[in-house]
Amino acid sequence: MTRRVFAQTTSAAAAAAAATPGKLPIKKAVLLSMIEGGGSLKEKFEIAKEAGFDAMEVGNVPTMQEAEEIKKASDDAKLPIHGIMNMEHWKSPLSSPDPAVAQKTVDSMKSSLQQAKLFGASTVLLVPAVVNPEVRYEEAWKRSQPLIKSLIPEAEKNKVIIAVENVWNKFLLSPMEMAHYVDQFKSPWVRSYFDVGNVLLYGYPQDWIRTLGKNRIAKVHLKDFKFAKRQAEFVNLRDGELGWKEVHKALGEIGYNGYATVELSKGDLAYLKDVAHRVDLILEGA
Repeated sequence: MTRRVFAQTTSAAAAAAAATPGKLPIKKAVLLSMIEGGGSLKEKFEIAKEAGFDAMEVGNVPTMQEAEEIKKASDDAKLPIHGIMNMEHWKSPLSSPDPAVAQKTVDSMKSSLQQAKLFGASTVLLVPAVVNPEVRYEEAWKRSQPLIKSLIPEAEKNKVIIAVENVWNKFLLSPMEMAHYVDQFKSPWVRSYFDVGNVLLYGYPQDWIRTLGKNRIAKVHLKDFKFAKRQAEFVNLRDGELGWKEVHKALGEIGYNGYATVELSKGDLAYLKDVAHRVDLILEGA
């Protein structure tokens, strides 16, 4: 091999290595509701830890006593809780024409923010509004915005982010709309909880990631789908139609380094270990 050929070969190898992204600095988490088995909360946290997850995401609970029990299980298993999912927003959407109905989610969010502080969690997931035959898109926007704004002082007090999620609620259907919706609050305590799978019906996750950027995306949910006869089939990660390599590339480009939580069917330890491995492959760009 001549010096010139050697130099060209070495340069090509270096370029290839530079072009191959490494594992993203993202921590993988699992939902408490996905843990099958375990006779106690502590055992469920231990199963998640043994499966290879770095943290847990939980739903808010009716009382602080129940929250204290979850906190103890997390501490005993030495597996942190990074976030809470509000459980009232679907039943009592902020977009409801009945103020008393919307107030139920406002009250639930205040409790969720307090529970998040107790857990040491940094976010509360909120579905911001629901569009349906009774609620127009414009109404959903105008009703939900002031109610979320009213929650910002509580979020700031507890140092917990309100993370609005893109979900099949017929609302915020493009990344530019989501960005505008979040930006209107002009607060670091309202950001986006981005679900890579939920946008497959009407967009591409890598587009959303690049448009929202690191400063708007507080957390990420991972799920996958197959589409047959225009019906979405919920499948395991990497078994569906989501372009995971493009998602990996986009997350790397914006420098996202937070949590990615799997949101899938529940299962036992063997299943959860497989899911954790699939997340590792996604984070490695495999």
